[in-house]
Amino acid sequence: MPKSKISQLPKTPGVYTFKKDKDFLYIGKARNIKERVKNHFQQPSYRDNLFIGKVNKLGYIKRDSEIEALILEAELIKKHQPKHNVAWRDDKNYFYICITKEKFPRIYVTHQIGRGETSTIGPFVDGKALKETLRILRKVFPYRTCKKLPKKPCLWYQLERCPAPCLCQSKLAKEIGQGFTSTIQRRCQRNVRNLVKILQGKKRQVLTDLKKEMKKLSKEEKFEEANKIKHQIQALEKVMSHAHVFDTFEVQPQLIIGWPYQRIEAYDISNIQGKEATGAMVTFIRGQPDKNFYRRFKIKLFQKPNDVAMIKEVLQRRLKHQEWPYSDLILIDGGKAQLNAAQEILTKFNLKQIKVMALAKKRNELYVQGQKKPTLLKKLPRQIFNLILYLRDEAHRFARAYHHKLREKSLLA
Repeated sequence: MPKSKISQLPKTPGVYTFKKDKDFLYIGKARNIKERVKNHFQQPSYRDNLFIGKVNKLGYIKRDSEIEALILEAELIKKHQPKHNVAWRDDKNYFYICITKEKFPRIYVTHQIGRGETSTIGPFVDGKALKETLRILRKVFPYRTCKKLPKKPCLWYQLERCPAPCLCQSKLAKEIGQGFTSTIQRRCQRNVRNLVKILQGKKRQVLTDLKKEMKKLSKEEKFEEANKIKHQIQALEKVMSHAHVFDTFEVQPQLIIGWPYQRIEAYDISNIQGKEATGAMVTFIRGQPDKNFYRRFKIKLFQKPNDVAMIKEVLQRRLKHQEWPYSDLILIDGGKAQLNAAQEILTKFNLKQIKVMALAKKRNELYVQGQKKPTLLKKLPRQIFNLILYLRDEAHRFARAYHHKLREKSLLA
């Protein structure tokens, strides 16, 4: 269709393309095709500006889910090799799924095409979405990821994300006999086979095969196994329809509790009874982490553990660095006390234009500047919910990593 008919694009997951006459300029995927394409024109990035003025035609293909859109995007980029899919021209940015040809196959993501004892699916451009897709599909088709089988089942088995071929090495397996190992092997290979078909765009074939298998097991009166297949079918249909795997912060600007944001800082404190206490600051720009602006602080406060005092210290030290760009919004780990402490420090530095929120872990309650009662995080729009949790978890991870590093140093001293 001509570029002028953007308003006719569907608001569904799928793949879209920009063309100049017959030439493919760019191919992308989206949760909402119409909004994503509009965003390219209304708020073009540096990369968009390389080609957006040349576009005179649009194209799209609808899909039932984001996972199917991801798979189709890889297929179409491989086929048409659009000029401005920058990542496509850099081998380091390719992502492949490798499947080993072992008795108990292993699946992993890599930047290199598999050789010899592996088969490969790809290439994929969006590594983050690919890994999230595998994480989701692993709930339906558990698979092995370990390079070497451990002596006993790990956490992935406890979470029902791995068939645990390591059990075949146990005393129990030896007592049961070869039948046990054969069952685990069939389960591993069947799950990987179905997962590969999904990633090749053969969802309907997988569902058809599973339904046939379920009926066959029912006729043989193997009702327990048939019921497992039934749950697998239901789970697959659910995740393929509703799973979100794309960047939820593509469209800018969004609002958080009525505030527009471009730059957000999130803070976390990590300590054990006040010892080796550390503070961490992570920075997100337009919804994405920017590690150039991550900062960590070794707490200088020498007194009993006091999270409020510690957050005050970290904020004061951060705000003294005027050479670091100030944020639009600050997220603090904590509740009302931490929120008040942050506001006090911002007032002291005459930075009232910076807004503050505090997230209390226990019930995921969000305390917001200017609001008397906290807001339950789960009541917020999904994209805001995801962003706030992402900010909190990243700040927590960064703080803990520094804390552990300092503790190791003190133990070795």
